Formats: sequence, structure tokens, C-alpha cells
Amino acid sequence: QVQLVESGGGLVQPGGSLRLSCAASGFTFSYYAMSWYRQAPGKERELVATITIPGGSTNYADSVKGRFTISRDNAKNTMYLQMNSLKPEDTAVYYCYAAGTVLLRRYDYWGQGTQVAVSS
Repeated sequence: QVQLVESGGGLVQPGGSLRLSCAASGFTFSYYAMSWYRQAPGKERELVATITIPGGSTNYADSVKGRFTISRDNAKNTMYLQMNSLKPEDTAVYYCYAAGTVLLRRYDYWGQGTQVAVSS
């Protein structure tokens, strides 16, 4: 059974840091590109960061460049998002997303999300 389980969210003051984790199971993790999305109250879900299948290439939303770092450990089937210099506007539910093509078929999976709140 495919599972993506986020963890590491919580309440942090502006300027603080959090490290999110996404634990994957039920599929060949190393064959999938991985992403973090987030959704704030009253706003659409937006792409935060993506890391390629090999893990050698990343991209970020302009709003988080220089502050967030996405990474993956294929041996542990886990993706991470290191968030530094957090701002109130980073407050959102953060979702793990996996996407891949296997035998010419497209597959994608979502986690349930973890809450991040940045407030003084």
C-alpha cells in the first residue's frame, strides 16, 4: 500500500527553523520525483520545492529561495524540507507529493499534510 507520511510540523517564531520529513513506502521511491506543496487558509495549494529522481537537481518557489532546502535519502525512502528564517507567510499545511512514470503509466501520490505555523 502506497503511503506518504509527513512529520516535523509545528509552531515556531518568525526567524526560526523547522525540518519536515516525508516517509514513503509501497513504491520504488528512487524512481519518483518528489515535491513539497503548501496550502494556506483561503489560498490555493502552491508548489514549494521539487527534487529530481536522482536527487541532483532542485528548484524552489521564489518566495522560499535562499531559505528552504529540499533533499532526499533514497536509502531511507525519505524526503526532507529544511526551513530556515521562517516568516508568518510560510504558515500553511505542507504536503508531500510523489510523481513518476513506470511502464509508460503516470503515477502520483499525496501525503496527508503537516501543519506549520509561524507566529510570535
